[in-house]
Amino acid sequence: MDADWTGALERARAHSPYLSQALERLPELAGILAGGDGEQALDRARTAGAGCDDTGVALRREKLALSLALAIGDLAGAFPLLRVTGELSDFADRAMDAAIADAIRRRAPDSEPQGFIALALGKHGARELNYSSDIDPILLYDPDTLPRRDRDDPGEAAQRVARTLVQTLANVTAEGYVFRVDLRLRPASEVSPLAISLDAALTHYESSALAWERAAFIRARPCAGDIAEGEAFLASIRPFVWRKSLDFGAIAEIARLTSKIRAASNGAAQVGPGYDLKKGRGGIREIEFYAQTHQLIHGGRNPSLRTRGTRETLDALAQADLIAYEDSKFLGESYDRLRQVEHRLQMVSDRQTHSLPENREALDSVARLDGLSTGGELVEELAAITEAVAQRYDALIDAHTPASGSATRHAAEGAPLAVELERMGFSDPQSLSERIAGWRAGKLKALRSDAARAAFGAIQHDLLAALAEAPEPERAIARWEQLLSRLPSAINLFRLLEARPGLLDRLARILSIAPPLADELARRADLLDPLIDASAFDLPGDVRSLAAEFAASDDDDYERLLDRVRRKVGDARFTLGVQLVEGSTDPLAVSAALARIAEAAILALGNATVAEFERKHGQVPESELVILGLGRMGGGALTHSSDLDLVYLFTGETGRESDGDRPIGATLYYNRLGQRLTAALSVPTAEGALYEIDTRLRPSGEQGPPAASLDSFERYQKEQAWTWEHMALTRARSLYGSPDARARLEGIVAAVLTAPRDLEKLRADVLDMRRTMAEHKPPKGLLDAKLARGGLVDLEFLVHYLQLREHTALTPHLGEAVRALVAGELLPPELVEAHDAMTRLLVSARLLAPDAKQPLPAACEALAKTCGVGEWDDIPKVLGDARHTVARAWRDILGEELEIEE
Repeated sequence: MDADWTGALERARAHSPYLSQALERLPELAGILAGGDGEQALDRARTAGAGCDDTGVALRREKLALSLALAIGDLAGAFPLLRVTGELSDFADRAMDAAIADAIRRRAPDSEPQGFIALALGKHGARELNYSSDIDPILLYDPDTLPRRDRDDPGEAAQRVARTLVQTLANVTAEGYVFRVDLRLRPASEVSPLAISLDAALTHYESSALAWERAAFIRARPCAGDIAEGEAFLASIRPFVWRKSLDFGAIAEIARLTSKIRAASNGAAQVGPGYDLKKGRGGIREIEFYAQTHQLIHGGRNPSLRTRGTRETLDALAQADLIAYEDSKFLGESYDRLRQVEHRLQMVSDRQTHSLPENREALDSVARLDGLSTGGELVEELAAITEAVAQRYDALIDAHTPASGSATRHAAEGAPLAVELERMGFSDPQSLSERIAGWRAGKLKALRSDAARAAFGAIQHDLLAALAEAPEPERAIARWEQLLSRLPSAINLFRLLEARPGLLDRLARILSIAPPLADELARRADLLDPLIDASAFDLPGDVRSLAAEFAASDDDDYERLLDRVRRKVGDARFTLGVQLVEGSTDPLAVSAALARIAEAAILALGNATVAEFERKHGQVPESELVILGLGRMGGGALTHSSDLDLVYLFTGETGRESDGDRPIGATLYYNRLGQRLTAALSVPTAEGALYEIDTRLRPSGEQGPPAASLDSFERYQKEQAWTWEHMALTRARSLYGSPDARARLEGIVAAVLTAPRDLEKLRADVLDMRRTMAEHKPPKGLLDAKLARGGLVDLEFLVHYLQLREHTALTPHLGEAVRALVAGELLPPELVEAHDAMTRLLVSARLLAPDAKQPLPAACEALAKTCGVGEWDDIPKVLGDARHTVARAWRDILGEELEIEE
């Protein structure tokens, strides 16, 4: 639709005393607007204060001209909402910056304005300022760099700057005012000075800030003064704003704030005369809170949601599949329309109002300023918008803040806990009741505060009911107690379970039947957080995207990266474990996903470790690190307990030296680098351990140096390596290095595997090695699909033997190799099913039966479901059939009978 500049000017003169007066005061600008040139009008407005030495006067003149140009452009339909709010916000930045510089130079002439920072919050921070708006900055200062007179105390100098800039912007003079300035969002505003030192602010946000302050800082940005110091400050408090763990206490705080705002609103409860567009039900603030609530829940784990603008955030939430696209579109368009009407209200007299006029005639006038016919037409439109917004917002808040705690409900019934536990079906309710009383009496550190006991009370009944219904209630209770005993604080866990009661059944199931996952939860209760999203049951993406996600950070601190990767890997492994427990994903897919996660961790930490090492030691010219994966890592099929078999190699000549300040030879350089990378991948940090790394398969064995050159690796494999080492190479896969270096390594491996060999010696070596292994590594139990004769180790030996004998099917993935050998008629077709069945059992049993013995009945049932068989009794039969299939192939191909113990 074409802009209607003439109509806009007519409506402004007829219905807005403020704009009508501005048009009279600025005839030149009015003429430009009448000509329909909005961009020229804005350019002229920005220079309205040029040539004036008085900062306050210059800013007031620019403000009036800019307000007029934006208002007419808005009414004409030439400037969309984000253009208007963006221009107003940019002017607020310029005005604040000019006022800070002026205030500092009044006391310290000719000084550079540094060491004083204005943080923009709220709509200013989001670049969404109202047409007639307060600004709510937080003013900070650095006592070491703030310019001042020699005799001035830094704190006193900062307060003078703050008072002066407020006067410059907010005092009403003959020229008007620039912005009303509200400093009440600063820490402890009732007792604190107007400007706060950086150290004092940091202490506040790290130790005593309130939940609403977190929400406020979602949209914070340094807007004026020392921008670099402001950015550094916001980076330092980022963990306060974007929590790694979900904080449903903050969500409850938003719900309480919403109720308080609705109850205290002076305007009409329903849309009509007096309705408050900002604070009313279904109004502007509820759309903003809707977006911010999702950010508080998910932003700590998803950096793409750390946006400031409301529309931008709604779009990001839809992109992340956290809200429906239709909701994002509707709320965004509703937000724009409500803000547009809000601007109409404020254009009338340049007042910061958000309420529809009580007077019908005034309401009609606002509607006509907007281009409508009557106030009734405007009310009807707004009523439809706000009702639909309110429904969506209420649904969100209800989903995260249960109306009443179950414990309260049952306490009101007066049932003693032991009686309640007996009703639930616990075998010894009296002992369990006494045990729970001990928890609450201070036996567990996590339940020693009143807040913790209250939060636990809100979930106690539902939790105990879920544990009673768990497959193994007594085991679940014991592990829950163990989990609590290891947590210094559990309030957030309790609130998460209160807000997401559906997690209780899943938690009880994990505690009952998956010991490794229960142990991980005992160390990191926040592992439950991702399970609130359906996306937790999606398989992770490709290696490159995972590595980028693991490495993504706002700083390049190496130690923090180690922690970040451990958290990300732990999250991903845990959700894959839950998928196995629930039987929702094929264990073969889980196994491949675990390998992708490990490879991504190697890539992310490899890049970071190399960069960190190079900062200290430089680079070895024409040389680089290459990493070879072997075993299950090489084959791209891990279990939850797999270690990583890695070989560190390097390209280039061994005689070269690094180009750092203290040069070292290439061999020593890469040996140290390999040790650093092993530590990065394995040493526990504050976030726990990552992987066990096994480098014993390197050339010259575990007594040799950690890293070898590609040349020496090639010579060793061609001239000295044993048959078992060549068998290991059939599962070799390059994991790290440039494409050229990896291609060269893969060429060496292919040449070794396809070299001519003594076939009788090959057969004898395979049989001898397997007999020796069977003597030293017997099966651990009934479910040991790996080491039992006829199991996966025998299948691997058989496949490796054929790969080396026939020079075919040379893929490191065991399942693919089996299929290729079957296709070449070198193995019987039934071995495909045998491989898949035993691998599914191996991957699943690592979680559900880690000792390889028959687990308790519930875990047996889960194991059968995960492995895709009907009942537990079918598991031994399926495993037995697979082992006999392998044994027959072993006999037919290697000429040796295998004794299969039943």
